[in-house]
Amino acid sequence: MSTFRLEIVTPERKVYEQDIDMVIVEGVEGQLGILPHHIPLLTALRIGPLRIKKDGTEEEVAVGGGFMEVRKDKVVILAETAELPEDIDIDRAEEARRRAERYLLHPDEHDQVRAEMALQRAINRIKVGSHRHG
Repeated sequence: MSTFRLEIVTPERKVYEQDIDMVIVEGVEGQLGILPHHIPLLTALRIGPLRIKKDGTEEEVAVGGGFMEVRKDKVVILAETAELPEDIDIDRAEEARRRAERYLLHPDEHDQVRAEMALQRAINRIKVGSHRHG
């Protein structure tokens, strides 16, 4: 089976770069699976887990939105944030979730959209980070 190069880059650093078999992302219009030799594509990404299939295994990366560019032999994810499961502090993510939920209870006092986005990011981090524990 052929492979392609996947790069996941944030404004701070390159999070991931390996040859893989398939990547599954949360696009703005739904889930997308990219295999080798996919047609060129550019799409915006939602906050959600990015699933990587390689050598019969699957791993996830918590992506906080961004863009995906599919090239001839490479997929580049330009993410606002991206964290590998081992880099996620579950306790900190749980606290961020609780804080965002509190903000959503008082919409007059807080920016509703920012609180909803913070809640989505926290839930995504908890989901992806908890997979390494069990």
